[in-house]
Amino acid sequence: MKTPLLVSLLAAVMALPAHAVERFSLDTRHTFPIFEISHLGFSMQRGRFNKTDGKVMLDARSGTGSIDITIDTASIDMGLEEWDKHMRGEDFFNVEKYPTMTFKADQVRFSNGVPVAAEGTLTLLGVTRPVKLDISNYRCGPHLLNRKWTCGAEVTTTLKRSEFGMMKYLPAVGNEVRIAIPVEAFRD
Repeated sequence: MKTPLLVSLLAAVMALPAHAVERFSLDTRHTFPIFEISHLGFSMQRGRFNKTDGKVMLDARSGTGSIDITIDTASIDMGLEEWDKHMRGEDFFNVEKYPTMTFKADQVRFSNGVPVAAEGTLTLLGVTRPVKLDISNYRCGPHLLNRKWTCGAEVTTTLKRSEFGMMKYLPAVGNEVRIAIPVEAFRD
């Protein structure tokens, strides 16, 4: 009777992953930060950044994780080259002086083994401020095309651009910026 118990215990232990920590690299072809802001009170204008790179580490078992994301500010895409050029200038993203913005977090909150929020800092225009990201629609599985283990989610937050020193046209152009980021990442 001891042998079946021992075999069952060994089988259960062997079924566990060697370590619960999973490391991911962003899929740069499917991760695009999108933002929206009020334009003179007439409409919500949207843009995105086309170049984003980063790493994510998750340990669902211990409820910990980290995020390190870099966004190329010159990759801003408003859908019109003249507008993109204006947004890259000193009045807004000042890409010559600040070619990237970064988000770093070492606090990831889990619910039932799934990440639901991350707290960290956003550095934009040389200013670093705390930012909380909400994580929803988290899903993992094998990628249908390349067979890599892939996780994806929708990440959202809202921030005030004035807190980072982006003051041009306030208050006519909104201060509150809503951000939504479709994220996909491959397990390393």
